[in-house]
Amino acid sequence: MKTFKLLKIEVASKDIPLIDGVIINQENSRRSWLIEVFTTPEYRAYFQQLNDQLVAARAVISFPDNEPAPFEVVVHAIEQIDHEHISVLLLGKLTASRSKYAEKLLANLLEQNLNAEQLLTQFTEGMKKRPKL
Repeated sequence: MKTFKLLKIEVASKDIPLIDGVIINQENSRRSWLIEVFTTPEYRAYFQQLNDQLVAARAVISFPDNEPAPFEVVVHAIEQIDHEHISVLLLGKLTASRSKYAEKLLANLLEQNLNAEQLLTQFTEGMKKRPKL
């Protein structure tokens, strides 16, 4: 098994604010991954509604500049840690190869006819914030 720091996660097209998180490649024959999301209780209902559904997720792992890794996950467990925190355990698999985000972002920005300075600024910001394209 290999364990990585989870820096950012989007589950079913919703950004989930992380207090902390970890992602584990189980390196088994099913090629499964465990994702633990440590967040606030206001997201309990959101995850409960997703219970037993296979949903898309995107996770930024280890370094903020890494491209989000695409997963298909199921909510496996939701645990109340204390009054201010819940832990959500997701089980899933890494899906198709990465989306070449930088190339897509650049192509999108080039269509906007920005000058060189604007292009550089928008590209740098886009690579940090990773808006959906």
